Amino acid sequence: MGRGGDADAMPDEFSLIERLFEPLAGPEGLGLRDDAAVLTPLPGRDLVLTKDAIAEGRHYLSSDPPDTVAKKLIRVNLSDLAAKGATPRGYLLSCAWSAETPLDWMEAFAGGLKDDQSKFGLSLWGGDTIRVSGPSVFSLTAIGDVPSGQMVTRAGAAAGDDLWVTGTIGDGALGLLAAQGDYGATEPEDRDYLISRYRLPQPPVAFGGKLAGLASAALDVSDGLLGDLDHLCAASQVGARVDRSAIPLSQAFATCLASDEKYWELVYGGGDDYQILFAASSKQRSTIESHAGEAGIRVHRIGALTDDHVNGVQVAGSDGQVQQFSRWGYRHF
Repeated sequence: MGRGGDADAMPDEFSLIERLFEPLAGPEGLGLRDDAAVLTPLPGRDLVLTKDAIAEGRHYLSSDPPDTVAKKLIRVNLSDLAAKGATPRGYLLSCAWSAETPLDWMEAFAGGLKDDQSKFGLSLWGGDTIRVSGPSVFSLTAIGDVPSGQMVTRAGAAAGDDLWVTGTIGDGALGLLAAQGDYGATEPEDRDYLISRYRLPQPPVAFGGKLAGLASAALDVSDGLLGDLDHLCAASQVGARVDRSAIPLSQAFATCLASDEKYWELVYGGGDDYQILFAASSKQRSTIESHAGEAGIRVHRIGALTDDHVNGVQVAGSDGQVQQFSRWGYRHF
């Protein structure tokens, strides 16, 4: 609807953009009244761009609150920027709304975007919005910048480098099970915590901006810890040895794990963590811990990279024996 119409009527495309998204636009987006955005890059900075999409029924549940869907969309992209050492600046948004999506759902979705724009310091620069006959799909392109020549890639790590991860691992995957009713948490607060981690990832954006010039290689943990580590190893032509006891777990996840060891599979390959997995020289340990403290996040050294590229990723238990596992990570195809 345009301004002054029936509050329950669905606006046309342009009125919808004016109502929901124009208030989110930054100066680069030209008020969303043109077909493109314009950006004047800062001297001595490189642009970093990343793109992710989330689909109803695959990346979020139809019952998830719309504001959390919007925030998850932003955060899964900011997780990628953080792993590149980039500072977020803006984003382009594409909304393919299911034909059944009501206006109040759209408004709450836009409210979630607004909240996270304020939280992470970025703005909307443009995009597109359409109706589709199938489930809703949202796609976001996030734009950030790093000092020239200092973007952190998956390649660049060397044998002997420490292997680090931020936050905790496994909560998102277990939270999805909890949201679907497949996990009977013994304590309601544990269940609520895990579901919140599935719906609202906590990418370490402030810490990510410190990685440029510090980490030798990095990526975000989105498809599973070991699968993503395997990607880093392949790009850097190294192997890795992970100490299973050093992988950081939340209290809620550890409680669940104590009742059933099968949940290690979610640690190894559950995905949906949106934390940063990175390598760095052992000489950087104190600097890394200092930056993490300043950013208010937890970092854990979980192993080291090796020159055993043939055997790739290995996980050692408390007895030093290499652990066997069946799930590397999530695969879309």
